[in-house]
Amino acid sequence: MEKERGKYLRKARKVQVYNVIYDTIEVVVSLIAGFSSGSAALIGWGLDSIIEVVSASTLWWRLNGEVKGISEKRVRKRERATLYVIAISFLLVSAFITYDSISKLIAQNPPSWSTAGIVILVISLVVNPILIWYKYRYGKKLDSKELIADSKDTFVCLYQTIAVLGGLLAVRYLDWWWADPVAAFLIVPYALKEGWEAFQNGRKIDV
Repeated sequence: MEKERGKYLRKARKVQVYNVIYDTIEVVVSLIAGFSSGSAALIGWGLDSIIEVVSASTLWWRLNGEVKGISEKRVRKRERATLYVIAISFLLVSAFITYDSISKLIAQNPPSWSTAGIVILVISLVVNPILIWYKYRYGKKLDSKELIADSKDTFVCLYQTIAVLGGLLAVRYLDWWWADPVAAFLIVPYALKEGWEAFQNGRKIDV
């Protein structure tokens, strides 16, 4: 049993490494494209990717600790810290998206077209479901609340990807200037819900 757990821990750790690498690319491309085009949705999506990098890095730290054989108490401490980081990540993203979306709605300033933004969004529609599947699978195998929470964090990113892409296309082809900030704002309720759940799970861990 311990040997099998070790195998899944190493696989889950590797997934987090891939997650960090890809999300770093997302951050660079989406923020450059977002600020260049004035897209609230792309900027919000890029900031969410920063949170994903932080979350995935923290989770790698927790998984790596268990792989290296640290004590059970230290593992639990890392589990709790990871869940708190995920919860705070959701809160920060929600706060920024709310502020930026409302500002853009008030200003009524539609974003410019961004080919680079569209390309990275489409690529993410392929990459994120793969990451979600592996995180959730290993989370179940390891009975890891933080891995499952991180899979939901990535699902938020996927959901936002669809919303942002739809919003940009609506601005471009339907001339709906409001679609971009509305697309960004759609993610907030789900993000807050999942952030609260991660926080509650963190509080339940006895260290």
